Amino acid sequence: MPWRPNVTVAAVIERDGKFLLVEEQAEGKRVLNQPAGHLERGESLVEAVVRETLEETAWHFTPQALLGVYRWRHPHKDQTFLRFAFTGTLQGQAAERPLDADIVRTLWLAPEEIRRAHERHRSPMVQRCIEDFLADRPVSLDCLKDIAPSR
Repeated sequence: MPWRPNVTVAAVIERDGKFLLVEEQAEGKRVLNQPAGHLERGESLVEAVVRETLEETAWHFTPQALLGVYRWRHPHKDQTFLRFAFTGTLQGQAAERPLDADIVRTLWLAPEEIRRAHERHRSPMVQRCIEDFLADRPVSLDCLKDIAPSR
């Protein structure tokens, strides 16, 4: 059987010097992460990050750039994650919308607060995405190409 990484998306959203994170239950503990999740069958990467952000935060997210593509191997499991991180803007909140079951709450944290909480990050990708955002490294969404199946 061929090896396949877990393809995930994440939204790196900054407002007034703070970043939108979620506190979630994962592997029996509360961890911090960007709004993120798995790419589902038939979705584009952009569609996936819009959906995951809404499901985890109740915010409507409009991706504007690709921040980066990150590969991380879990240190205790035979799992590798390939994360596509996007930056963009929020277009309003559906406050009445329930959040995904594993989400405890949403938080707006300053970069230093995120750095101090590094032992609570779901993965090292959380901090790396923040640092890359602060270094202003986004790439146009034009670099993403969805190729339709040929007939």
